[in-house]
Amino acid sequence: MPVWMGVDLGNARVGLALSDPELTFAHPAGNVLAYGDYDNAMDDVLNAIEDNDVSHVVVGHPLSLDGHEGASARKARAWSERLRYRCVVEGFAGTTVELLDERLTTVTAHRQLSEAGVSSRRHRPSVDQQSATVILQTALDRRGARVEDAPDDVDETNGE
Repeated sequence: MPVWMGVDLGNARVGLALSDPELTFAHPAGNVLAYGDYDNAMDDVLNAIEDNDVSHVVVGHPLSLDGHEGASARKARAWSERLRYRCVVEGFAGTTVELLDERLTTVTAHRQLSEAGVSSRRHRPSVDQQSATVILQTALDRRGARVEDAPDDVDETNGE
Protein backbone atom coordinates (compact mmCIF):
# COMPACT_ATOMS: atom_id res chain seq x y z
CA MET A 1 0.00 0.00 0.00
CA PRO A 2 1.50 3.38 -0.97
CA VAL A 3 2.67 5.81 1.68
CA TRP A 4 3.57 9.50 1.76
CA MET A 5 7.04 10.91 2.38
CA GLY A 6 8.04 14.17 4.05
CA VAL A 7 11.31 15.86 3.11
CA ASP A 8 13.19 18.57 5.01
CA LEU A 9 16.03 20.00 2.96
CA GLY A 10 19.09 20.91 4.99
CA ASN A 11 22.60 21.81 3.96
CA ALA A 12 24.24 18.95 5.86
CA ARG A 13 21.35 16.46 5.88
CA VAL A 14 18.03 15.91 4.16
CA GLY A 15 15.53 14.62 6.69
CA LEU A 16 12.97 12.02 5.65
CA ALA A 17 9.69 10.91 7.19
CA LEU A 18 7.14 8.32 6.11
CA SER A 19 3.45 7.91 6.77
CA ASP A 20 1.65 4.78 7.81
CA PRO A 21 -0.31 3.08 4.99
CA GLU A 22 -3.57 4.59 6.30
CA LEU A 23 -2.09 8.11 5.82
CA THR A 24 -2.75 9.01 9.45
CA PHE A 25 0.62 9.23 11.21
CA ALA A 26 4.10 10.39 10.21
CA HIS A 27 7.28 8.92 11.65
CA PRO A 28 10.98 9.74 11.19
CA ALA A 29 12.67 7.71 8.45
CA GLY A 30 16.27 8.86 8.72
CA ASN A 31 18.57 11.33 7.07
CA VAL A 32 20.39 11.45 3.78
CA LEU A 33 23.75 13.20 3.81
CA ALA A 34 23.76 16.26 1.58
CA TYR A 35 27.44 17.20 1.79
CA GLY A 36 26.67 20.92 1.66
CA ASP A 37 24.35 20.66 -1.36
CA TYR A 38 21.04 18.83 -1.11
CA ASP A 39 21.07 18.14 -4.83
CA ASN A 40 23.59 15.44 -3.90
CA ALA A 41 20.80 13.68 -1.98
CA MET A 42 18.42 13.36 -4.94
CA ASP A 43 19.38 9.78 -5.86
CA ASP A 44 19.07 8.62 -2.24
CA VAL A 45 15.64 10.24 -1.95
CA LEU A 46 14.56 8.54 -5.19
CA ASN A 47 15.78 5.21 -3.80
CA ALA A 48 13.72 5.80 -0.65
CA ILE A 49 10.67 6.59 -2.81
CA GLU A 50 11.09 3.30 -4.65
CA ASP A 51 11.93 1.21 -1.57
CA ASN A 52 8.90 2.47 0.36
CA ASP A 53 6.31 2.58 -2.45
CA VAL A 54 5.83 6.34 -1.96
CA SER A 55 2.90 7.84 -3.84
CA HIS A 56 3.18 11.45 -2.63
CA VAL A 57 6.14 13.55 -1.47
CA VAL A 58 5.74 16.66 0.68
CA VAL A 59 8.80 18.96 0.53
CA GLY A 60 9.23 21.66 3.14
CA HIS A 61 9.08 25.16 1.65
CA PRO A 62 10.98 27.52 3.98
CA LEU A 63 9.14 30.78 3.38
CA SER A 64 10.20 33.84 5.36
CA LEU A 65 8.05 34.80 8.33
CA ASP A 66 6.25 37.40 6.20
CA GLY A 67 5.43 34.72 3.62
CA HIS A 68 7.89 35.75 0.91
CA GLU A 69 10.08 33.29 -0.95
CA GLY A 70 13.74 33.90 -0.13
CA ALA A 71 16.82 32.09 -1.42
CA SER A 72 16.22 28.89 0.59
CA ALA A 73 12.58 28.71 -0.52
CA ARG A 74 13.58 29.20 -4.17
CA LYS A 75 16.13 26.39 -3.80
CA ALA A 76 13.44 24.14 -2.29
CA ARG A 77 11.07 24.98 -5.16
CA ALA A 78 13.75 24.20 -7.76
CA TRP A 79 14.69 20.96 -5.96
CA SER A 80 11.07 19.81 -5.80
CA GLU A 81 10.65 20.53 -9.52
CA ARG A 82 13.76 18.44 -10.26
CA LEU A 83 12.39 15.67 -8.03
CA ARG A 84 9.06 15.77 -9.89
CA TYR A 85 10.94 15.50 -13.22
CA ARG A 86 13.18 12.68 -11.97
CA CYS A 87 10.14 10.76 -10.68
CA VAL A 88 8.75 10.76 -14.22
CA VAL A 89 12.09 9.83 -15.79
CA GLU A 90 12.76 7.06 -13.23
CA GLY A 91 9.34 5.51 -13.77
CA PHE A 92 7.56 6.87 -10.70
CA ALA A 93 5.18 9.01 -12.78
CA GLY A 94 2.35 8.32 -10.32
CA THR A 95 4.31 9.92 -7.49
CA THR A 96 3.19 13.48 -6.86
CA VAL A 97 5.36 16.19 -5.28
CA GLU A 98 4.08 19.19 -3.37
CA LEU A 99 5.63 22.06 -1.45
CA LEU A 100 4.35 22.81 2.06
CA ASP A 101 5.02 25.99 4.02
CA GLU A 102 7.41 24.89 6.74
CA ARG A 103 7.76 28.10 8.75
CA LEU A 104 8.75 27.28 12.32
CA THR A 105 8.95 23.51 11.81
CA THR A 106 12.56 23.43 13.01
CA VAL A 107 11.49 25.24 16.19
CA THR A 108 8.69 22.69 16.65
CA ALA A 109 11.10 19.81 15.97
CA HIS A 110 13.60 21.09 18.58
CA ARG A 111 10.76 21.48 21.11
CA GLN A 112 9.50 17.95 20.44
CA LEU A 113 12.99 16.48 20.80
CA SER A 114 13.47 18.33 24.10
CA GLU A 115 10.10 17.12 25.36
CA ALA A 116 11.14 13.57 24.42
CA GLY A 117 14.22 13.90 26.62
CA VAL A 118 16.78 14.18 23.82
CA SER A 119 19.66 16.38 24.98
CA SER A 120 20.13 19.57 22.98
CA ARG A 121 23.62 18.36 22.02
CA ARG A 122 22.03 15.37 20.26
CA HIS A 123 19.36 17.41 18.42
CA ARG A 124 21.49 18.16 15.36
CA PRO A 125 21.44 14.65 13.82
CA SER A 126 17.74 14.21 14.64
CA VAL A 127 16.25 17.61 13.89
CA ASP A 128 16.10 17.23 10.08
CA GLN A 129 14.14 13.98 10.19
CA GLN A 130 11.96 15.35 13.01
CA SER A 131 11.28 18.45 10.89
CA ALA A 132 10.36 16.17 7.97
CA THR A 133 7.97 14.39 10.33
CA VAL A 134 6.32 17.69 11.31
CA ILE A 135 6.01 18.69 7.62
CA LEU A 136 4.47 15.34 6.69
CA GLN A 137 2.13 15.23 9.68
CA THR A 138 0.85 18.70 8.75
CA ALA A 139 0.09 17.48 5.22
CA LEU A 140 -1.60 14.32 6.53
CA ASP A 141 -3.72 16.34 8.96
CA ARG A 142 -4.79 18.71 6.18
CA ARG A 143 -5.66 15.74 3.97
CA GLY A 144 -7.69 14.20 6.79
CA ALA A 145 -9.59 17.46 7.33
CA ARG A 146 -10.42 17.67 3.61
CA VAL A 147 -11.66 14.07 3.60
CA GLU A 148 -13.79 14.68 6.72
CA ASP A 149 -15.24 17.88 5.24
CA ALA A 150 -16.21 16.23 1.94
CA PRO A 151 -19.97 15.74 1.51
CA ASP A 152 -21.06 12.13 1.83
CA ASP A 153 -22.48 12.10 -1.70
CA VAL A 154 -19.22 13.21 -3.35
CA ASP A 155 -16.91 10.64 -4.86
CA GLU A 156 -13.49 11.97 -3.79
CA THR A 157 -11.65 10.22 -6.60
CA ASN A 158 -13.20 12.30 -9.35
CA GLY A 159 -15.19 15.01 -7.57
CA GLU A 160 -18.62 13.83 -8.77
